[in-house]
Amino acid sequence: MKEILYQMFDHRNLTRAQAREVLLNISDGKYNDCQLSAFMTVFLMRSITTEELSGFRDALLERRVAVDLDASQAIDIVGTGGDGKNTFNISTATCFVVAGAGYRVIKHGNYGASSVSGASNVLEAHGVRFTDDIDRLRRSFDRSGVCYLHAPFFSPALKSVGGVRRALGVRTFFNMLGPLVNPVMPRHQLLGVYNLKLLRLYHYICQQNGIDCTIVHSLDGYDEVSLTSDVKVASPQGESVYTPGELGFSMHDPSELWGGETVEQAARIFDAVLEGTASPGQSDCVQANAAFAIRTLDPALSWEEARAKARESLESGRAAECFRCFVELNR
Repeated sequence: MKEILYQMFDHRNLTRAQAREVLLNISDGKYNDCQLSAFMTVFLMRSITTEELSGFRDALLERRVAVDLDASQAIDIVGTGGDGKNTFNISTATCFVVAGAGYRVIKHGNYGASSVSGASNVLEAHGVRFTDDIDRLRRSFDRSGVCYLHAPFFSPALKSVGGVRRALGVRTFFNMLGPLVNPVMPRHQLLGVYNLKLLRLYHYICQQNGIDCTIVHSLDGYDEVSLTSDVKVASPQGESVYTPGELGFSMHDPSELWGGETVEQAARIFDAVLEGTASPGQSDCVQANAAFAIRTLDPALSWEEARAKARESLESGRAAECFRCFVELNR
């Protein structure tokens, strides 16, 4: 690690092979916390390259615990995190809206490292017990429409650095990696990123790896469709910028997306969204993200049709029913 750190301190990038080797060593627990902290901090001071991100991804997928599920018609819905906005669990709520609309979701998530409540936090608060048992995962997938993969169970490197990430309390390059290393490798993805550089980087990597991915970035810094500003969208069909009005929604105040000071507060907001008692900004934000996910899976739909499916999933109670079924199957 010493030689790698000196190379990086000298402003020289890692090759794809070097990046892969470092992540394999992290998976094997070969570095101490101080070395890990120094290594992660470098990427806060300069941008990660395509070669580096690809090498890190290679290593994590190489060492992943593979999960045998039919992911051909499923989607992962995830944000990089690290936007500093401390929103409620928008992407997690979106998963159940998409499932309530009749589609299937394989979500790869973790505890929050730079925010109060990550996907694993809010699910655990509802009594969900994480598992790597394939029969339980398949049952959840088939019956509720959602399968949740708690990242440390499937990516040893993510488990190895969990303590250091929480101690640092800031985004690291692992925020960038999480969305790229779902162990099932579903062919479809809705991915939120916290800046435009990452949008272009992910767009390139997804194209290179045959992932049908819609990447979103709200121009005021959110790693999802926030409806607090215009949103940049990159997909296999091209790149566009949309105003909330063009998507059929009102502009909302950022305060409506606040996730609270505790996991319990974030969980209450999450419940309110699925139960139909949330504020318009909270509900609209989840509906907008769900509509983009639905169109990723079913591009023949018009935007208006996808948005209507998302709204119907919430208003009919089917999203809430999918979540109740998911919790019952994963206790």
